Amino acid sequence: MSARKNIAIPHEPMRKAYQVIISRLDGERLDDTAYRDKLVELVDNGIGGFIIFGGKLETIREFIGDMQARADIPLFIASDIERGAAQQIAGLTAFPSQMAVAAALDPTYKDDETLLKKMLEAIADESAYAGINMPLIPVLDVNRDPDNPIICTRAFSDNPDTVSRFGSIYIDALQQRGLISCPKHFPGHGDTTTDSHIALPVMKKTKDDLYHIDLKPFVSAVKNRADAIMIGHLKVPVLDEMPASLSKHIITGLLRTELGFEGLIVTDALNMHALKEFGDVPVECLEAGANVLLHPDDPDETVSALLSALRGKRLHTDILDSSVKRILAAKMRFMNNLPSKHNEIDLVKHSALSQEISQRSVTLLKDTSALLPLCNSNVRVIFAGDENYFSRSPFDALTRSSASGSNEVQVAETIIIVIFTSVSAWRGSSGISIKEKMRLLSIINNANKSIVVSFGSPYVLRHFSNADVLIAAYDATVQAQQAVIRCLKGLCPFTGKLPVIISEVSS
Repeated sequence: MSARKNIAIPHEPMRKAYQVIISRLDGERLDDTAYRDKLVELVDNGIGGFIIFGGKLETIREFIGDMQARADIPLFIASDIERGAAQQIAGLTAFPSQMAVAAALDPTYKDDETLLKKMLEAIADESAYAGINMPLIPVLDVNRDPDNPIICTRAFSDNPDTVSRFGSIYIDALQQRGLISCPKHFPGHGDTTTDSHIALPVMKKTKDDLYHIDLKPFVSAVKNRADAIMIGHLKVPVLDEMPASLSKHIITGLLRTELGFEGLIVTDALNMHALKEFGDVPVECLEAGANVLLHPDDPDETVSALLSALRGKRLHTDILDSSVKRILAAKMRFMNNLPSKHNEIDLVKHSALSQEISQRSVTLLKDTSALLPLCNSNVRVIFAGDENYFSRSPFDALTRSSASGSNEVQVAETIIIVIFTSVSAWRGSSGISIKEKMRLLSIINNANKSIVVSFGSPYVLRHFSNADVLIAAYDATVQAQQAVIRCLKGLCPFTGKLPVIISEVSS
């Protein structure tokens, strides 16, 4: 994308309304001519940009390039790539979760900071190569609830200082590579028990706690001149009875005025069910102070609603104009700050970098029986949690056969319980069921020696303090599993440091 000296502000209300919207782009549907034609129509109408979900690298890259060339005003190309661009686009590098990164690296040490920056440069370069200019990262939520169903390992830590430190490095690294960083989810989604994709979370805490814990990383992000901040769909009664994304007190009063944030304010996805009980949501978001409407169900219907509100004087013209001006200013910045065109990326180098960080993240919580490293071949592996990970697990190679019940457990010297959990939208949980927890506790109680490994949420380990060994990995990937196996065999040391506090209480 070539640099421009300026961008003409659209005059037509319809084009202004389209410009404040980032619409969904399903990469897997780009082979559908009718679907592509609809996206082209949105570009011709002046859409502000797209948020990418899925697709193959070259298909995405070619399409985004064509759309950027076609657009009168450059497009925001956003994506949720907390674990690297491969989280959405096939053909790029998958990196560990933010919690795994915090377990692996301590940026107060120069070597660790250097490795972290190399990882972020890799993520930024792959993003830019694919056409993404607005990675929706980092997550700045302070994960204080061990049962948080939607944040969990997406967060760096339960310590606001740790989150602030990592967040600042992420923001700097991304923006130095010419991208728009968009930390989320203001004013903090880490102390909630509800997934905002499903219902409206309510964060019940004192104002003092809010300022000293949840807001602290965002204050740091503002001081660090983050380009954008995403507003979460959550209710914070100590601040306002309205959800944050609809609250003028929280967006304009707190973030814009009190904290002095001058960048773009982006809503969380408007297709989420947290706001389903509220009325004219797009209009109320803009009136509250948001500038960008992310992922509405139907961008055309959203534009119609905004135009109707303008005609009915429910939305002031100067509010829409102010948002458009901020959007165009941000687009000017990323157009003029992008490095030379990315013609190639070193995927082999990036993969090795990801593997190194994943290996360093593996955390040994306890080994009371000095059971490790494993020298006894008489082991059995029991899989638990998300069954999607059972069939392709490298743990199958660690044992003669895998067991699924306690009858086979009794003949093994050592039982390895491998628990897979994941954090994803609409799932509603980041842990395991009570029934499965009780089954695993029974197996542990009847085993000679037991090892419990968590791939995903480390908080599940708090239920199994009677096991001989507890190990936390933070991703359910094959890469993370291979890293743990190397540690179990004594081929690599356990170097990870637990980024959260886990109460080892069996219940």
